[in-house]
Amino acid sequence: MSSLIEQAAQRLEQLRQAGVVLPNDAQAMPHSNPPAFPGEGLEAVDTAASESSKPEEFHSSSKRVDLDLEALAAQGFLTPNAARSQMADQYRVIKRPLIKNAMGKGVASLNHANLIMVTSALAGEGKSFTSLNLALSIAAELDNTVMLVDADVARPSVLRMLGLPQGPGLLDVLEESVDMSSVLLRTNVDKLTLLPSGTPHARATELLASDAMSHLLDDMARRYPDRIIIFDSPPLLLTTESRVLASHMGQIVVVVHAEKTAQSAVQQALATIESCPLKMLVLNQANANTSGGYGSGGYGYGYGYGAEDTAS
Repeated sequence: MSSLIEQAAQRLEQLRQAGVVLPNDAQAMPHSNPPAFPGEGLEAVDTAASESSKPEEFHSSSKRVDLDLEALAAQGFLTPNAARSQMADQYRVIKRPLIKNAMGKGVASLNHANLIMVTSALAGEGKSFTSLNLALSIAAELDNTVMLVDADVARPSVLRMLGLPQGPGLLDVLEESVDMSSVLLRTNVDKLTLLPSGTPHARATELLASDAMSHLLDDMARRYPDRIIIFDSPPLLLTTESRVLASHMGQIVVVVHAEKTAQSAVQQALATIESCPLKMLVLNQANANTSGGYGSGGYGYGYGYGAEDTAS
């Protein structure tokens, strides 16, 4: 009997030397405490797997920026955990059909429905303010993430509004000088990611009209089905970049300054994007007494949902 025990002990020692982990050795291994509940040991494996499969912008190459939420709230932006306000309700009205269409739950099926361009006819109508607030409002959704792209490459303003320095971004990606993951900015607003406009370029229009842009947008639209991507675009009547972008978008939001923008300018702007399948008009700084409008609340801004879909 002792001979058999000795042989068994020798065999166990050989297995250990060969690197085989035996059941009785588990407690001696570093970080190998037995699971307190059934399946707990498997959870650690699943967590590690999920880390490796996270979207590219959440890898270590992405940058993290902290937004000054108090300063943003003071400027009239919709920050997380803020008290319910009239303007927040207005943006809920604006975003609801956009999200519905983006998730394929609208009346018609749209190509790149989760790509939404926010633009205006002229400068100074509040398109960038609308873009940022719309992104912040969508970031509050439970089932969606949002990326805000500063596509106004001639006069970028998203990072400036957020108090962040300019840096590489969209144009640099199109030039293939950087990877997308290295220029995306993760924020302290859960579910909100930023893509800056990037380094100014003399041929920005050509870059936006290039095959590289088409491929990039197609990849952005399809890679993460729960993500909505908002593009702060240049005004339609002042540049050609916005018209190029519009051809790739599933939905377009046109911001109109109430009692300031001429009706002829709005009509001309809409004519430049006539081929786009779905367009929404948002009335900015509408008077509270205007029929169908919303009051400005405490922020000095008002939004009227004059966006009945002008689908062609």
